[in-house]
Amino acid sequence: MEKLFKLKQNGTTVGREIIAGLTTFFAMAYIIAVNPTLLKNAGMEWGAVFLATIISSIVGTLIMGLVANVPYAQAPGMGLNAFFVYTVCFALKFTWQQALSMVFICGLINILITVTKVRKYIIKAIPRSLQNAIGGGIGIFVAYIGLLNVGIISFDSDVPALATLNQPSFWLFLIGLALTIILLVCKVKGAILIGIVVTALLGIPMGVTVTNAQDTVSFMEACRQLPTTFGVIFTSEGLGSLFSDIAKIPLVLVTIFAFSLSDTFDTIGTFIGTGRRTGIFSDEDERAMETSTGFKSKLDKALFADATATSIGAIFGTSNTTTYVESAAGIGAGGRTGLTSVVVALCFAVSAFLATFVSAIPFAATAPALIVVGIMMMSAFKEIQWDNFDEAVPAFFAGVFMAICYSISYGIAAGFIFYCITKICKKQAKEIHPILWVATALFILNFVLLALI
Repeated sequence: MEKLFKLKQNGTTVGREIIAGLTTFFAMAYIIAVNPTLLKNAGMEWGAVFLATIISSIVGTLIMGLVANVPYAQAPGMGLNAFFVYTVCFALKFTWQQALSMVFICGLINILITVTKVRKYIIKAIPRSLQNAIGGGIGIFVAYIGLLNVGIISFDSDVPALATLNQPSFWLFLIGLALTIILLVCKVKGAILIGIVVTALLGIPMGVTVTNAQDTVSFMEACRQLPTTFGVIFTSEGLGSLFSDIAKIPLVLVTIFAFSLSDTFDTIGTFIGTGRRTGIFSDEDERAMETSTGFKSKLDKALFADATATSIGAIFGTSNTTTYVESAAGIGAGGRTGLTSVVVALCFAVSAFLATFVSAIPFAATAPALIVVGIMMMSAFKEIQWDNFDEAVPAFFAGVFMAICYSISYGIAAGFIFYCITKICKKQAKEIHPILWVATALFILNFVLLALI
C-alpha cells in the first residue's frame, strides 16, 4: 500500500484515505440516481444508463487513483448531461445515439489535446491571480451546489430567497450543518464523514432518509437493459448517421466543440482550484511536468485519466464523464493520494447492488459537507490583491460567475475575457500568454455559436 500510493510522502494514512474516499463518494452518490433519470428523458433505458454511469465512474476513478495517484473521482458531469438532453437532443433534434457519438468524439479530442500537452500548457498559461480566483470560486460553487441540492434557496419569487423553513429536510440540513461545523471546530478526525452519517441516521425518524424500491431498477434488470446503449455509437444509428446529413455537419462540429470546451475547462478548474492549495499538484510537480517527456508528472497522468473517461463512458452509454468538483469534499477530509479514488471506485461498484440504500442518503446529509469544504477552499481568495482593481476585476468574474452560471468553464471564460480587457486597457497586451488569447477567443466563439443555434 505504501509503495503504491506513497502515503507517508504525501502526509496521510490508510485510515484517513478511506474516510476521504467515503466522504467523496457520499457527496457525489446522487449522480447514480440523477444521471439515468435525466438521460431517460432522451429515450434511453434507465437501467442501462444506471449501469453505464457506475461503470464509467469506476473505470475513470480507478485510472485516476492507480495511474495518477491523486484523490479525484470521476462520473458523468452534471450540466453536461443536461446539455446532452435538453440542448442536443431536444433543441437540436439529434437522437441520443448521435449525441453519445458526439460525446465519444469529444473524448478523443480531449485525449489528443492531452497527449499533445495542450491542456497542460493551458494550465501553465493561467496567471497565478486567476488560479487563486478559480480556487476560491470553486469554493463558492461547491457551497452553492450544497445549498441548491437541499433546496434551501427558493426561486419561487422574482429574486432568490431563503426558503420557508417548513420542511423536515431543511431542519435536518441545518442540524447537519451545525454538527459538521462543531466537529470541525473541535478538530474531530473524520468530521465531515461523521456529519454525513449521523445526519442521514437522524433523517430516518424525521422521514427524510427513506428508501423507495419502486423508484429503482434491480441489478439484473439493469444488466438486461445495458445492451441497448453499450456500443451503440459504433452502429449505423451512432457514428454511422452522425455525418450522413451534409447540411448538419457544421452543427455537429459546433456541438462537439461545445462539449469539449466545457469538459476541458471544468476539469482544469477543478484541478487548479483544489490541487494547488492542498499541495496535490505542487510547484515541484509542475516543474517536473515542464521538463519530463511522456506522462511522468501527476498532473500529466491526471489529465490523461480524465481525458480517457469520457470516451469510455460514451461506449457504455452515458454523457461526458468528468472530474467531479465534489472530490473537494474528500480532499477536505484529508485525502491526498489515489487510495482515496480507489475507495470511491469500490463504493461505486458496491452501489450497483445496493443502489436503493446508497440513494437513500438525502441531500440534507451531504449538503453540509459541500458547504464546509467550500468555506475551506475560499481561503485561496486571500492571495489576490483585491486593492489592485486591475487584478480584482478578472478575479471577481472568475470567482463569482461559476457559481452564478452554475458552470466552472463559464467562470473561467469570464475571468479570461476580463483579464484580456484589463491588460489591453493598461497597454500590457504583451503580458497575455498566446494560449490565453486562443482560449479566450474560443470561449467567445463558443458563446456566439451557442447563441446562433
